[in-house]
Amino acid sequence: MELRHLRYFLAVAEELHFTRAAARLHIGQPPLSQQIQALEAELGVSLFYRTRRSVKLTEAGEHLLIRAREIVGASEAVAGELHRIAQGEAGELRIGFTSTGLLMNDLRALIRNYRQHFPGVSLRLREMYTQAQFEALSQAELDIGFVRFNDAPPTGLLLYPMHRDRLCLVLPDEHPLALRDEVALAECQDEDFIFYPERSGASVAPLVRQLATQAGIQLRVVQEAREALTQIGLVSAGMGVAILPAPMAVMQLPGVRFIPLSDEGAHLDMGLACRADDPSPRVRSFLQMLDEQRNQRP
Repeated sequence: MELRHLRYFLAVAEELHFTRAAARLHIGQPPLSQQIQALEAELGVSLFYRTRRSVKLTEAGEHLLIRAREIVGASEAVAGELHRIAQGEAGELRIGFTSTGLLMNDLRALIRNYRQHFPGVSLRLREMYTQAQFEALSQAELDIGFVRFNDAPPTGLLLYPMHRDRLCLVLPDEHPLALRDEVALAECQDEDFIFYPERSGASVAPLVRQLATQAGIQLRVVQEAREALTQIGLVSAGMGVAILPAPMAVMQLPGVRFIPLSDEGAHLDMGLACRADDPSPRVRSFLQMLDEQRNQRP
């Protein structure tokens, strides 16, 4: 049973007149009668009582009328859904972000604007370290990632820079360096550090180790913590100092100061990452919004 047969049946069932139904379908009346007869033969039941003066539905025809409307309506709905997906107006967009990502006004505004313009797209957000996002993007488990980076992305991925943030020394406000406008990492030789675990995947960690090597010091790590907020809390508790991107200062606890590092290269870029060969119209729309947002900056 084909959809066209159901559409022919619906026209006759609603018009209860073969000639009017044929005109509605823009086909001849004899071919329409043949198609209805073929449908009845396929189903093994009569769908209409036919006389010279009238056409009426049989009981089987009345039941098929209900089901045919459901089936044809569902098929038309699927076609519409597929069209919206192809146009990037429906479907799912999987977005990764770092813990500091949503502290940026640019990123929050981008997600908010996208939701307003594409309410039919379901956004699935996952908080992930940068390295984990790169891996998920490469394996097509994410569509877009908001990542921290200082180097080129892995092969097959594209990066669109959005923002550059200084790294800051996070320390108690009674610390001797707390009143400084900036501080060099070399001045922290004797400090106890709260730092990310060795294999955390946080992009801050390898950069800080590189800066420490350039400054000729070795970080004395006394406490490890995977989350930036935990590190700030431990600084507030007097456990040591930490190094975090400047946006984390919005989560600053009482008794804690953020002092920018003066070392060359003591910064991390924030950007949008995606697969270079991703044909998704949802990703294209998201990138277009990013470009529009950039152009609106003063």
